[in-house]
Amino acid sequence: MKKKTILRPIALSITAGFLAVGTAYAEEVSAPVEQSSNAVASEAVAVENPEVVQVEATLKAAEEANANIKAYLGRTVTKVEIVGLDSIEQKTVAETLKVTAGNTLTEEGLAADLQAVYELGFVYNVAPEFTEVPEGVQVVYHVIENPVFKDIKIEGNTKLSDKKIAEIFDLPKEQIINLKDVNERVRKLESEYAQEGFILAKITDVRVLPSGELYVEVNEGIVEDFKIKGNTKTKDYVITREMKLKKGEPFNTKDARRSMQRIYNLGYFEDVNIKLNPGKAPNAIEVEITVVEMNTGTFGIGAGYSDADGFLGMVSLGDKNFRGTGDKINIRWEFGGDSDNNKNYEFGYMRPWLDDKETSLGFTVYDMTNEYADYDRNADEIARYDKQRRGQELTFSRRTNNEYVVNYLTFKNREDIYKGVADGYEGSDQYFEEGDKEARQKENFGKTRSIGFTRTFDSRDNISDPREGKRNSYSIEWAGLGGDFDFTKYSADFRYYYRMGASDDVIALQLGVGYADGTMPLSQRFAVGGSDTLRGYKDDQFKGNSMLRGTLEYRVPLIKKVQGVLFTDVGYAWDKKREKEDNFDLGLMKYSYGVGLRINSPLGPLRLDYGIGDDGGRFHFSFGGQF
Repeated sequence: MKKKTILRPIALSITAGFLAVGTAYAEEVSAPVEQSSNAVASEAVAVENPEVVQVEATLKAAEEANANIKAYLGRTVTKVEIVGLDSIEQKTVAETLKVTAGNTLTEEGLAADLQAVYELGFVYNVAPEFTEVPEGVQVVYHVIENPVFKDIKIEGNTKLSDKKIAEIFDLPKEQIINLKDVNERVRKLESEYAQEGFILAKITDVRVLPSGELYVEVNEGIVEDFKIKGNTKTKDYVITREMKLKKGEPFNTKDARRSMQRIYNLGYFEDVNIKLNPGKAPNAIEVEITVVEMNTGTFGIGAGYSDADGFLGMVSLGDKNFRGTGDKINIRWEFGGDSDNNKNYEFGYMRPWLDDKETSLGFTVYDMTNEYADYDRNADEIARYDKQRRGQELTFSRRTNNEYVVNYLTFKNREDIYKGVADGYEGSDQYFEEGDKEARQKENFGKTRSIGFTRTFDSRDNISDPREGKRNSYSIEWAGLGGDFDFTKYSADFRYYYRMGASDDVIALQLGVGYADGTMPLSQRFAVGGSDTLRGYKDDQFKGNSMLRGTLEYRVPLIKKVQGVLFTDVGYAWDKKREKEDNFDLGLMKYSYGVGLRINSPLGPLRLDYGIGDDGGRFHFSFGGQF
């Protein structure tokens, strides 16, 4: 009888969901049996130096055997034995073997059996021992089982908790560790990271410690730095402060997408792109943001002459990205003529970031005299007059812990002053000059001092031209505080946007409702009618203390920067005091329908609509984005 020889695989790893065993063999000459895996790939599992005293002794006894495996190939296997099993049943391992007593020993068959044993997942190492006998060859598999699972140790995780990861692995304690199950859990953990948006997260090390602990090391894919390109006016910090991605934190696709939306929604750029570059550290990245700036400033000038007022002039300017800081400024000045009515001004300034919590501050001061018209329910004009409005507004806002929710607090101090009948209308019937005109003027002109609170949820993908998402807002305003009017005003606005399949066609829906209680002037009442609320009717044709309105639009791209729109509007404002109407009497609701165009011009968004109401059709032209 020849001496025994024990051979073992050179390489062992768990990859792509199955155990791979090399088909090259070498004679065992070293004492400890250990896996050669100093650096384990993201899907690989290593077992660190388990206690193998008995098997080690067997291997040492076989060191003198130097016969090549080829000496046994082609012989008949007379006996197959498995030793070293403790927790695993012999039957479980034996059933995986294809080379059994009576079969011919082949290199392919031996490799297949070794792989089959490893694929069970319960063993750390298998060493075949060959003994030559007159009838052929006997094969003994020396098996080292994995340790019994005691606990899990996790390092490198910041976005998934230890508890969450332990739940994903869900290994039964005090039972032998199955490396196949561990590998499946590794893939499941990486899948969980990917579903949460952390697509760069990798499991860089998985080891079974001699104590029975499963050691898991995670590299979540850190954002190392930001690189800004294409901005010549806008400061870098104006862009980076909008990023949901942060330096030193894991990269997240959801945050990257939201970051692009936030930057684009600033209104300073025609295009925004994000590129990922390799970082200096392993699995780290540099986020490169490329922008194409657009003109954010506006300037207007006008002049005229009339026999009554003489020379008149107007200058207006503004910038929504003032000096590249993201601040907004607006100035309007009207001058000339002999009348005080022609000396008007308005100044507004807003800083969107007072601190790192995205607290904003905006204020406006104004003194403007303009011509106004009021209508009855039949769209007949009842008054045309000049009104001076002057005052101040101060608004604070702050984003909440919810990325999409912003709270606003607004203080208003406003005075409306009746300046008399407009030029050219002195001979017509005038509501504020008839009857008890002092009472009528006092009822609608005076000081309004109020505090307002608004809470807004906004998940629109593009605030200028939304295709997906929604915007809901809820407001309450309290007036009094020493002013001439005392009222409480409640309102809500709901906007929803739905993209039609893979196209750029969009269905947009808007609903608005409001109610006010107390004494308030015409200027503070809810108004329905015109381009923003009820097309096909005059601007602010219906005013009252309660309001309900809705709009449904189907928007279709026609050519670049031009959209076509089909719409229908419904709405009304109920005046309980003047018209004796019941609040929310749906029988009084007005309806309209029509078509329109949306043009993204160098001067800003333009809207042209033709709406058909009860009294026929009416064109509406306005500046500014759609709802």
